[in-house]
Amino acid sequence: MLDDRKTNILRAVVQEYIATGQPVGSGHVAKLPGVNVSSATVRNEMAVLEQEGYLAQPHTSAGRIPTDKGYRLFVDALAPDGSLDRAATVQVGEFFQSSHGRLEELLRQTSHLLADITHHTALVVGPKTEVTTVRSIQVVRLSSRTATVVVVFSNGTVENEIISLSEEIDDAHLVRATSHLSTEIVGKSLVDIQSVPLTNEAHTDIVCAVAVQSLQRHSGDEPVFVGGAASLAQSFEAVEVVRNVLQIVEQQYVVVSLLKDVLDRGLSVAIGAEHGVEPLAACSVVVAPVVADGEVMGSVGVLGPTRMNYPQALATVEVVGEQLGRRLAEGS
Repeated sequence: MLDDRKTNILRAVVQEYIATGQPVGSGHVAKLPGVNVSSATVRNEMAVLEQEGYLAQPHTSAGRIPTDKGYRLFVDALAPDGSLDRAATVQVGEFFQSSHGRLEELLRQTSHLLADITHHTALVVGPKTEVTTVRSIQVVRLSSRTATVVVVFSNGTVENEIISLSEEIDDAHLVRATSHLSTEIVGKSLVDIQSVPLTNEAHTDIVCAVAVQSLQRHSGDEPVFVGGAASLAQSFEAVEVVRNVLQIVEQQYVVVSLLKDVLDRGLSVAIGAEHGVEPLAACSVVVAPVVADGEVMGSVGVLGPTRMNYPQALATVEVVGEQLGRRLAEGS
């Protein structure tokens, strides 16, 4: 464990680098509150911190910057407790008080809210379709052999699936199919819906079978919404880094797995290579679970450079995740 002097110096370097993005010199650190030693002493202590892996010197004549190890110690033991400022607190409160309508839109707007407050890329993962139940279903004609199946789930999610039929089906068959499906699957989750009993009316049964088959594609879906992706371009100077990060963010499965893995390891912050996704090695992830009625229904997080304001990011995802969980509980 570091002694008090090295701890104070490391804290000062991390906070200054987060604020400025520039390597921090010993002379500047010596002038910062809480250090109270000469620049020569700071220089010697920074050299030791570098040897121990907490700091790095990008150029021979430059100051130091924190390493992933330095950020980890800062997050775990040195960072001040974070809290939302009054403006952000009001913004979050007003957002959840005024947000209504479909779950999909709520999750999308929540990602924009997170990105707006933190100025990082926001990641919002909604509840799995399989854990919600069917609230209503309707089959609507598109043409003589195509129709769309519209399903509303108990969490407010709406799914639309276009189905193709082997024979021409008239409106009466679609009406009967809608009625039969409503009777058989409303109130059930997709996991519980493998088939529906036959009506012994061939055309109606064809529509029902194809509709149920189409819904199975959504079993296990976890909707992902990304807000503020453009902020990544402002966070990194290297175009290749930005390109790699954006490509990863566009892959829904990777985003879900990333946030889930961080939470499964009991972490709220994964710094640099800690999260195991090599193209995101220059990034940190801050994540919080979304809990509704005691059950984890999703997650919210922010993705940004390792030089991020960890206390503010932690406070933001915690508050937003808690508020989103309450809304999901109210809507379930």
